[in-house]
Amino acid sequence: MNPLELPLLAAIRRNHGLEHATINVLSERFPGLRLVGRSDWAGFTLYGMVDTDGVAAAVSTALQRLLAGESRLAIHPRCGTNVATGVVLAGLASYVALSSRRKSRWRKALRMFLGLIAALALAQPLGIKLQECITTSPDVTGLHVVSIRRQKQGLLIMHRIGTTQE
Repeated sequence: MNPLELPLLAAIRRNHGLEHATINVLSERFPGLRLVGRSDWAGFTLYGMVDTDGVAAAVSTALQRLLAGESRLAIHPRCGTNVATGVVLAGLASYVALSSRRKSRWRKALRMFLGLIAALALAQPLGIKLQECITTSPDVTGLHVVSIRRQKQGLLIMHRIGTTQE
């Protein structure tokens, strides 16, 4: 069995896809809107200045569009997967550049600089590919939104979207 199809991981991937689709729909409606999302097996949480009715409408639209086959909605260019990919690539580039014992400091610095430039160039496309293959799923068949709750802590506004799978 493919480990990504294990129930817990599959639920996280579906919710992550719906989270991205919701953020993409909200961004279409409100250009410049700043949101952060976090997904888990039971749903996802959005952090940002958006009203609950807007979130509910966007979740509904996102779910419908994913079910209609708009799989690209499940991918987001500013996903944490892209950030993590960049960090891993930068770490590997630094390790390779600094691990050589026979090179001068200047050559190591140049190799590290070039490695970091390559890591930054590769992070976005590789991160998007990792989203497509591993961290998100556009297949939301049987996924149902069971709750949308608004919470406020000081200036921070959060919306918790609870989901369940048939």
